[in-house]
Amino acid sequence: MVSNSSSATPEGSKSAAGAPRSLNDVVIRLAGNSQDGIQAVGGFLARLAGRSAQEVMTYMTIPSTISGGPSIFQVRMGTGDILSAGDRADVLVAFYQHSYEHHRASLRPGGVLLYDSDHVQPNPDDHEVTAVGVPFTSATVEAVGGSAKEKGKNIYVLGLLARMFDLNVAKLTQLIKERFGGKNEDIVRNALLAFDAGYAYPAENLQQCLYRLEEPAPAPGARPQVTTDGNSAISYGLIAAGVRYGAAYPITPWSSIMETLRTELPKYGGIFVQCEDEIAAISTALGFSYSGNLAITGSSGPGLSLKAEALGWAVMAEIPLIVVNIQRGGPSTGLPTNIEQSDLMQAIYGSHGDAPRVVLAPATVEDCFYISLEAARIAREFSTPVIILSDQALATRIEAFDEPDLPKLMVEAKPDRTPRDAAFKPYPLDTPTRHAPPGAIMGSGKYPIVTGLEHDELGHPTANPALHAQMTAKRREKIKAVANTYAAPEVFGDQEGDLLLVGWGCTYGPIHEAVGRLQASGVKVGHLQIRHIHPLDNGLEQIFAKYQHVRVVEINDEGLYGHGQLTTLLRARFCDPKIQSITKTDGLTFRVSEIVERVAKNLGLTTIKTGARSHSVLAAPRA
Repeated sequence: MVSNSSSATPEGSKSAAGAPRSLNDVVIRLAGNSQDGIQAVGGFLARLAGRSAQEVMTYMTIPSTISGGPSIFQVRMGTGDILSAGDRADVLVAFYQHSYEHHRASLRPGGVLLYDSDHVQPNPDDHEVTAVGVPFTSATVEAVGGSAKEKGKNIYVLGLLARMFDLNVAKLTQLIKERFGGKNEDIVRNALLAFDAGYAYPAENLQQCLYRLEEPAPAPGARPQVTTDGNSAISYGLIAAGVRYGAAYPITPWSSIMETLRTELPKYGGIFVQCEDEIAAISTALGFSYSGNLAITGSSGPGLSLKAEALGWAVMAEIPLIVVNIQRGGPSTGLPTNIEQSDLMQAIYGSHGDAPRVVLAPATVEDCFYISLEAARIAREFSTPVIILSDQALATRIEAFDEPDLPKLMVEAKPDRTPRDAAFKPYPLDTPTRHAPPGAIMGSGKYPIVTGLEHDELGHPTANPALHAQMTAKRREKIKAVANTYAAPEVFGDQEGDLLLVGWGCTYGPIHEAVGRLQASGVKVGHLQIRHIHPLDNGLEQIFAKYQHVRVVEINDEGLYGHGQLTTLLRARFCDPKIQSITKTDGLTFRVSEIVERVAKNLGLTTIKTGARSHSVLAAPRA
């Protein structure tokens, strides 16, 4: 069943009648229930893009209840620089009536509504889109039969989408075999039957919406692409960094890192321990690091709270440790499966006493891999805890990027148990801390102590006021010195002008695209993504001075004093009133249009366009 109107004209260049129309990229939103396997369909599409030298980015929401519920998976794939999952969908796949009703507004005018005619009755007076009804459920039962019933309808839909967009069937078939290959042969056969049935749906019923996504030829000498999510990228980045030991307790959305490391670390001679609680987990990880092996623990916001006391011990004892915090909505149990960037202050200051530590925030899925390498380098070099502050959006998002050059990046780190001379001190006041792991021979015959008490240069407890002040300064100054090892921060877009947009974490892509739209309206705008949260990059004040306005885009509350958490930190650091916030707390990532609209309202833009350039007038700087 197909309904359409003259207004339902898909974007892209038209070709001969009956032939697919060419598209550079497409945004597909799948809306159903979590039990329907829509995340699997989105994952297949994303990985197909990665194996086809295409760009891809995904976005998903899942219910926080065990019983499941409404869920979406949005994938944007194609050629060009894809930096966000897209504001509005070109194709909405609706499995149920609630899927249609809740997500129809996300479909752009001229888009395609592909719905299960067994469960959905769209508004017949809606002529803004092309509506295509296909009996997902009954057609799957007919194709697969037996006890499988409708369980393969997600794969049936994958076949439909492959037909609509002329996708590479051979690659998709291989992906299906890889996904289900370890299961019963009947499962693989039924999945392929469902896929073939969806692909064979009569083409004349889809004639209004047949497209072809451009598949670029790989550039000469280009590295193969990796297609993965942020949590997997962190996991394999830690392995490449030489981390072989860790301990944790499960919590959404951290748990998939734990599961990956439990499987992979033994392959490299290591071990990952699932502990009985968060306190035991960080304590076990600290034991691994005390032995001379840099270790990792991780959690989400509630778990980081429980780790706070032991994290303070790590600061006092100057033990290298990596702590991964995958942020979610809070406080308390909050929104376990939604995005929020509200753990920043907790990560920096979440301990009693003065307990400085390093905090890093990856900007993309690819950056999740490389920031893990940087975290390990800093932890070892400065003998300090390092927190990787990721978020739910990066954790579950799938992106494609060039395969890392692992032979050049892999680190093999082992405890240094060489004998120490008679002058060795683990906590010297004038040089960096260097622990001697158990088993190292001390030439002086005096073996150092590792303790959470204030201590002298050998680690022996002391309450000497002058020595406490000196050790406090030592711990502070080494963290400040970390900033000297950072690469210089880069600004995208205009290097000076009207506006600087500042972001951190998953806001990178939407801000990047928003810059282009604002520049098209005549605004001189730049984008700075802060990866080094604490300590901050050197030279930020010189960058800020080049712009009339600075707006920090972050997913947390404006707080009691009207500023988001990173904004508060930057204002405290630079005492610059032009640094202001653009915040939200709806549990969703920023859309590109949302940033543009908020900037226009915030700064008083009189004209805003997303196409041809036009002159815009900015309001005077605000105090």
